[in-house]
Amino acid sequence: MTTPDPDDATPSPVASAGPASPVPAPAPTVKRPLIERLGLAVIALGLASLFAVVAVAAFAGGEPFLGMMGAIGTLMVLWVGTLTLFRG
Repeated sequence: MTTPDPDDATPSPVASAGPASPVPAPAPTVKRPLIERLGLAVIALGLASLFAVVAVAAFAGGEPFLGMMGAIGTLMVLWVGTLTLFRG
């Protein structure tokens, strides 16, 4: 096997792996309608309540790790639902 010549000017196929044309700019985003944001927030409230039930049941059953996971899940779903409602 021979070692590659450092003076060789042949371009490497790996070096030219970039896009051939410039990437187009993303389309401007449009805020969701209020009814859609309200619907998604209601769905998030439903899921958060299910996570809260899991958390309460786990704490009552003596499973603190599962209870904390349920509580964190509740907070995360509420956070995302709030972001969806207000930021759209």
